[in-house]
Amino acid sequence: MKRTVAVLAYEGMSPFETGIVTEVFGLPRPELGVPWYDLTLCAERPGPLRIVGGAKIDTEHGLDVFASAATVIVPGVSDVRADCSPELVAALRLARDRGARVVSICSGAFALAAAGLLDGRRAATHWQYTELLRRRFPLVRVDPDVLYIDDGNVLTSAGSAAGLDLCLHLVRQDHGPSIANAVARRLVIAPHREGGQAQFIEAPVPYDLDDDRITQTMTWVLANLREEIRVETLARRAHMSSRTYLRHFARCTGTSPTRWLIAQRVQASLPLLEKTATPVEEIARTVGFASPVTYRSHFVRAMRTSPSAYRRAFRA
Repeated sequence: MKRTVAVLAYEGMSPFETGIVTEVFGLPRPELGVPWYDLTLCAERPGPLRIVGGAKIDTEHGLDVFASAATVIVPGVSDVRADCSPELVAALRLARDRGARVVSICSGAFALAAAGLLDGRRAATHWQYTELLRRRFPLVRVDPDVLYIDDGNVLTSAGSAAGLDLCLHLVRQDHGPSIANAVARRLVIAPHREGGQAQFIEAPVPYDLDDDRITQTMTWVLANLREEIRVETLARRAHMSSRTYLRHFARCTGTSPTRWLIAQRVQASLPLLEKTATPVEEIARTVGFASPVTYRSHFVRAMRTSPSAYRRAFRA
């Protein structure tokens, strides 16, 4: 018996968002020897929808068909700051109450959160939206690092490409690892990716640097990462006591000098892993870690993957 899957289309969506779901669930795969999925494209209101690039898609299926599927997928929302329609909220709740798997990809988590489906749950979304999702829906336990989260009948994923990881996970649940691996091979992607989305996040600068003394010491640190750097050294350069420096640094950055320094050293190592064949041990010394073991430990904690795995992902 085929499993029904419904994906929600919306005005202004990217073709890639529906393409993810279509590639995994929509294409017939008779060679796999198992009943495949019955995929339906739905919209809040049946009819034509404009998508990115000037094209249109047209579907005759509305929210009633969407809510009746065994797996319902929201691949994104048109505006992460706008409220979802009451009709979509009701459809998502109905699907959940019927026992459907409710799935979001990327910004689709905002729709699930608006319906209350993520209250008290861990949830993933694109790293650009994690803070906004926290602010708008404080009951949601947003995890900024993972590619996807399976919380029973409610599943969420990070940025669009992470939706492929989650869709393969659903195939793995339904048909086992051999079938999921076969689908991955046909898509020419890894059946399972190492690490989380932390390794793809651009280096943030969420600082309120209104103190030139702190700014100058941070600039000096970035030019001297290889050196042994102590708080006392930075405090002297800022003409402060260590205690005063710690207080001012925390006010400006929201963290401690030590934590900030570790983050900068990990960040500085990324281009070396991506663009050179320099051994990991040498990279550790270059960015100022006392030993390769210390470097690997901090790297895994920050990036949710190892330096070697990161290099394979970005240099293959």
